[in-house]
Amino acid sequence: MQKSMGGENMSQVSSFLGLDFGQAKIGLALADGETRMAFALGTLKNDRQLQAKLKKIILEKDITKIIIGKTKHAKDLESSEEKLKFGRELESKLGVSVEFFEEMFTTKMAHENLKMHGGKNLAQFDDQEAARIILQGWLERIKNC
Repeated sequence: MQKSMGGENMSQVSSFLGLDFGQAKIGLALADGETRMAFALGTLKNDRQLQAKLKKIILEKDITKIIIGKTKHAKDLESSEEKLKFGRELESKLGVSVEFFEEMFTTKMAHENLKMHGGKNLAQFDDQEAARIILQGWLERIKNC
């Protein structure tokens, strides 16, 4: 997203994509560096077309950084390694910077948020809400640094 500052002066506003990585599907959230508010964007199948779809989103939304949720819990070591590999692939193949952010209990928090707002079919929206929680947490962390 470009923001006009009048005349020739253009300033680039950074946009961020949050991902809740799963074996079957990936939740997506979007935020920009100006508002620092994350919004659920949708869910993609984790299939062969995933990288092409992410590349399209990256280009359309001018994404400068991807934030992937990852736990530090010892029981989640295999999933953690898979997320690290996925992040490295995105960096090398799509040319976008990737960071990881702690995601402990984000799916549980997503369910609670959706219930609180009267949501039904929680499984349909929980991945994108978890991605929003991950991205918002990351935005809060960098704001306080």
